[in-house]
Amino acid sequence: MKVAIVHDWLVTAGGAEKVLEQIIRCFPDADLFSLVDFLEDRDPVCGKAVTTSFIQSLPFARRRYRAYLPLMPLAIEQFDLSAYDLVITSSYAVAKGVLVGPDQTHVSYVHSPMRYAWDLQHQYLRESHLTRGPKSWAARALLHYMRTWDARSANGVDSLIANSDFVARRMMKTYRREATVIAPPVEVERFDACSEKDDFYLTASRLVPYKRVDLIVEAFSKTPARRLVVIGDGPEMEKIRAQAGPNITLLGYQPFSVLKDHMQRAKAFVFAAEEDFGIVVVEAQACGTPVIAFGKGGALETVTPIGKPHPTGVHFFQQSAASLLEAVECFERQRQQMSVAACRANAERFSVAAFRHAFMHEVSTTIAASRRRSRRHGPSLDPVWPGNAAQRILQNS
Repeated sequence: MKVAIVHDWLVTAGGAEKVLEQIIRCFPDADLFSLVDFLEDRDPVCGKAVTTSFIQSLPFARRRYRAYLPLMPLAIEQFDLSAYDLVITSSYAVAKGVLVGPDQTHVSYVHSPMRYAWDLQHQYLRESHLTRGPKSWAARALLHYMRTWDARSANGVDSLIANSDFVARRMMKTYRREATVIAPPVEVERFDACSEKDDFYLTASRLVPYKRVDLIVEAFSKTPARRLVVIGDGPEMEKIRAQAGPNITLLGYQPFSVLKDHMQRAKAFVFAAEEDFGIVVVEAQACGTPVIAFGKGGALETVTPIGKPHPTGVHFFQQSAASLLEAVECFERQRQQMSVAACRANAERFSVAAFRHAFMHEVSTTIAASRRRSRRHGPSLDPVWPGNAAQRILQNS
């Protein structure tokens, strides 16, 4: 069975690329496609060659590939995938819009619908200073076109997979389609649970506005008796440095070994972003470290709060310094209820092995359903699928 895997773009190795890597490991003989490929670290693509679109050759594509958003629907539709039996897309922008025929099966792992085109459009326009004027109207017209195209592109997918219940609800709003929820793979085996905790809190993130590291630093600056360590770098570094009190330690970017060491020793990991999933929250729990997290998005699914069996953290429900500090105080009062073992066990629900088994099961189920539909429409369509293809895929998981 010929398999194609399509990813939006390959520029940096982030959470979506960790998912892509495991999908490739499930189908090591698959061919790989992406709009552009400027990835220096080849681990996420398992060293594979990548077929790219015409955007790869356009001026300044390496640094300004996002500027070609208006061309991306056209570009993704130019991949000729007609020779493939199974098409798997890893999509947070346009990948799921590839063209497939009635005899092909298309499974799409959707990290999120295009947030800047749907429910977060107005936030995106504000942050980009595009709230008024001709550029604003041009941006709004483009986003309207992207929404129309994005909604249509979901019609070509046989099985939609969401990375969280939060994203599945967003997909129901945008596509009016049910999605199977399969959490992203977290390499929990790279982390070791540690029961020896030091007297500091930790946050680790790229320093960009939506991560709300500024909120965490603001809150802890108001309580100088509590130490906070911040790991990460980004465009907000100078702003955060200016507001940090003497109890805040900014380490900037650090290698994995340093991050892991701090995650193991921190009394709690603090997370203030509204994320679709939030892999770093699970990594902290893999170290046996409880989490204080904003109670919206994926953190509601990855952090078990006080009041439920085997709690692993505390939620706060307003992105404000006061709400965060209330959660910190709650954590300090209830800290003994959150065990290292509970945190580790919760993290292991999101292991690579769990992801691969669930993903392969969904693919095999979708293939079997495609074969049944083909048989209903006549025997001439059935030979597209090799005998027992679905069963062999599930066995290989």
